[in-house]
Amino acid sequence: MKRIVFFVFVVCMSLTGYAQKEFDVKFKPIPAKKSKTKEVIPPKVVSPKITPPAVVKKPDSLQVNPDALFKDSNLYKKEDNSEGVFYRRNQYLGSFKIKTFTSTIRYRDAAFVDGDKIKVYLNGKVIEPEVVMDGDFKGFKIKLEKGINRIDFEALNEGFASPNTAELQVFDDLGVVVSSSQWNVGTGYKATIILVKE
Repeated sequence: MKRIVFFVFVVCMSLTGYAQKEFDVKFKPIPAKKSKTKEVIPPKVVSPKITPPAVVKKPDSLQVNPDALFKDSNLYKKEDNSEGVFYRRNQYLGSFKIKTFTSTIRYRDAAFVDGDKIKVYLNGKVIEPEVVMDGDFKGFKIKLEKGINRIDFEALNEGFASPNTAELQVFDDLGVVVSSSQWNVGTGYKATIILVKE
C-alpha cells in the first residue's frame, strides 16, 4: 500500500510541476506592430513663366505641287480612272534641294527584266530618246541649272509584265545619294523628279 500511495503522490506532483499556466488564463494575442506608411507626395509641376514665341516658318518658294505640275495636258497624259489599276497615272518622285553643279541619275528595271523602255526628258527637252532597261544601272550626268531642274521618265511600254517599273538613284557630284526611289507607271505616263539647284 505504501507503494500505491507513493505512486499516486509522484503522479500528482509531476502533473502540477509540468502543467502550463497559459492554459489556465485566457489567451492574449500579441498585437501587431503598426507600420508607419509614408504618404507619397507627387512633385509639383512647374509651368514655364515665359512662353516662347511661335516659330514662323518661311514658305519654300521652290516647293512644287504635283497636282499643279501634272495638269499641263501638253506634257503629261491624263490619269486613267480605271478601277483596280493604280499605275495608269503620272508619279511624282519628289523635289530635292541640291548644292552641287552636276548630278548623276541612274536607273534600272526594278522587278522582272521584261523589256521596259523609257524616254528621258530634262526640263522638257529629250536627252535619251529610247532606253531599254535591264538589271544593270544605266544613267547620265547632268549639269544643273540654277532653280528647278525637272527630270521626266516616260514609259514607252510596259514590257511583258505590267507596269513599267524602275529603281531610280540620284547622286550629287560628291557621290552622296540625294534620292533613291522606284516608279510604277503605265505606257505614256511619266515619273517626275525635281532637283532644285540652290
